Amino acid sequence: MVTAELAASLPALMIVLMAALTAVTVCGQRIRIQDAAREVARAAARADPGATRLATMVAPGAAVTVTRDGDRLSVVATLTVHPLSGLLPAFTLSERAVAAIEPGGGSPPP
Repeated sequence: MVTAELAASLPALMIVLMAALTAVTVCGQRIRIQDAAREVARAAARADPGATRLATMVAPGAAVTVTRDGDRLSVVATLTVHPLSGLLPAFTLSERAVAAIEPGGGSPPP
């Protein structure tokens, strides 16, 4: 009797497991993209030459846009996440970080 009930509930259990794994994957990648945006903003505010390369080190596959607005730099990092190796639809994550330009720095990196 218990075996039949377990077999009947197994598909629902697998759906819950896939949803949980997707949530963990997306949250982990979101943290990585936040870190990438923050690190690039800090490095660009100091006018470090390799600021945009930091994003690819922190979050591989991330696209970074650095813009200057007065005395601040704004960095937008975008990453497309394919949870469960492409079995589920892709999510596009985008995070923004702002940093004050330090004296002698702040020109957007190439």
